[in-house]
Amino acid sequence: MPGNDDQTDEWKDMADARRAPLKDKTDISGARALIVEARFYDDIQDALLEGVLTELKAAGLTHEIITVPGALEIPAAIAIALDAAEGNGKPYDAVIALGCVIRGDTIHYEIVSMESSRALMDLAVARKIPLGNGIVTVNTEAQAWARARASELNKGGDAARAALAMLRIKRRLAPGHS
Repeated sequence: MPGNDDQTDEWKDMADARRAPLKDKTDISGARALIVEARFYDDIQDALLEGVLTELKAAGLTHEIITVPGALEIPAAIAIALDAAEGNGKPYDAVIALGCVIRGDTIHYEIVSMESSRALMDLAVARKIPLGNGIVTVNTEAQAWARARASELNKGGDAARAALAMLRIKRRLAPGHS
């Protein structure tokens, strides 16, 4: 059940069972990814980033990393970086947002988790950029670790796979526009 850290293995099994293999094999090697990470929880962030980098390497992508203080700063940093990269003639092909928001005693958790997600969706749609949201939102640090570790739920890897899947769709449907 949610909030019960003793059932991490049960949740892992459920998440793994729902992770369907993607059939689209459109070539995306050589593409450039942007990773924007919030370093509020450094150690959890390291685990999330490990999952992302494994997926990007396997797909043959290069990447750049921008670090921001917290999850609320991620969407603005992405928008700034997308504009700068396009202006420099080196646009990004995909974006991965990484961070961790752990519930506290105030409504700050709801504001950060909802507003960062909303802004990421707005960016992805408005900019037509393949974007994977790897901002984990949890009740406890134990839940954050279970989601962050590549050996467990690997939400960083999931965010990268989502961005890569969207990039494949974009390349297949709109060749020359990625």
